[in-house]
Amino acid sequence: MNSQDLENRVIDFAVLIVEVTEKMPSTYAGKYYSQQLLRSGSSPALNYGEVRAAESKRDFIHKMNVVLKELRESNNCLKIIRRTKLHGPEDKVVQASNECRELLAIFITSVNTAKKNLDKK
Repeated sequence: MNSQDLENRVIDFAVLIVEVTEKMPSTYAGKYYSQQLLRSGSSPALNYGEVRAAESKRDFIHKMNVVLKELRESNNCLKIIRRTKLHGPEDKVVQASNECRELLAIFITSVNTAKKNLDKK
């Protein structure tokens, strides 16, 4: 997967997060978790643009770790939303959860590879 494909994938994930949060209830908990998920779930797409403009390998690793942090937060938020049933159509939440886990795996592998390459110097 090249960087443009990955960028499109995190953008698609952000769009999916918007779709999930728009269907959440207007209760106190629904508003809280939808706002939290909207922030953390759209952040990887925005931060990945910064990754692509990294000024060094260390900067690249740092920025990738920011993306990972936001994906982990989104993953936990999606788990809470599913367990509390604070969602609209479950298929969108399941799709978002699955995509989040896949993106986590991709970014973890990328960070680990970058760290190994940095250590080889």
